Amino acid sequence: MARDWGRLDEDDVRVRPGRGSRPRTRRRPAHEDAVGGFVIAVDRGRYTCLVGGDGTGRATRKKGGGQRTVTAMRARELGRKSVVVGDRVRLVGDVSGHADTLARVVRIEPRTSTLRRTADDTDPVERVIVANADQLVIVTALADPPPRPGMIDRCLVAAYDAGLEPLLCLTKADLAVPDPLLETYAPLGIPYVVTRKDEAVDHLDERLAGRLSVLVGHSGVGKSTLVNALVPDAERAVSEVNPVTGRGRHTSSSAVALELPAADGWIIDTPGVRSFGLAHVTPDDILGAFPDLLEGAAECPPHCTHLQDDCALDAWAAAGHADAARLDSLRRLLAAREGDDTD
Repeated sequence: MARDWGRLDEDDVRVRPGRGSRPRTRRRPAHEDAVGGFVIAVDRGRYTCLVGGDGTGRATRKKGGGQRTVTAMRARELGRKSVVVGDRVRLVGDVSGHADTLARVVRIEPRTSTLRRTADDTDPVERVIVANADQLVIVTALADPPPRPGMIDRCLVAAYDAGLEPLLCLTKADLAVPDPLLETYAPLGIPYVVTRKDEAVDHLDERLAGRLSVLVGHSGVGKSTLVNALVPDAERAVSEVNPVTGRGRHTSSSAVALELPAADGWIIDTPGVRSFGLAHVTPDDILGAFPDLLEGAAECPPHCTHLQDDCALDAWAAAGHADAARLDSLRRLLAAREGDDTD
């Protein structure tokens, strides 16, 4: 019988099912048996997590009590969410920690803080460096290489934006005196420590005790040397400063969390950076770190950058409501955010 091609319907069309023919659902596995972990290292899509052995499943940073390190990968249901050092996560799969085993990160617990930066001041993409830190340790050499106040300012802006307490760590005090640099930052009231070559770092240990601290600084400032002094088993590579460029070579290729043996705390060593983009930070974010100037800013014209000639903060400081040095510090940080930072 000849087929009437003008009277075909869907029953006459044979369709081969595709790979994704299974009906999709919004429901996701609950993973009620997931255990808690603390991410201490990230390397090419693999996450080293510290997992507790107390049976509670809580993500903890305290070693001991049967804890072990587990290698994991990110589960597909996380989508594009990044997993970074410092994250508290939930794991399923093989969490025994045995060699050649692999677990899955299925959930990231809410973060208490996120230290972020952009590639430069025009890049709209934020990159989370570390999660759940309490303190940002800005490591700066007093000489070889010389200090770069612009970089310090940018790190301070990032710390205030993330809600971290900043700590200024000045190294190589055997080569130069710290007083001029400390005088520059005195109006901000930033705590500081000064270290010298072959000197004990007990005073720095005290500042790190009980906290998760992130160490940030240029290559060659002595960051890896500090880490090795704080955690002798860390064995972080150390490099010399190039005598021609005055810059160090990157010796740390990725962030890693290390437990302090002499204090109840952790440090996160990060790779040396040459720039710290602040495209994600607004002037209001920076102003929030200056409560003595915040009230005066209410009289500023709309969309005031606090760097312009008609800014009301000049009159506010002149009237004695705030220290002029504090206003200078604010504007230095704002200028750093705009890319006008002089080193």
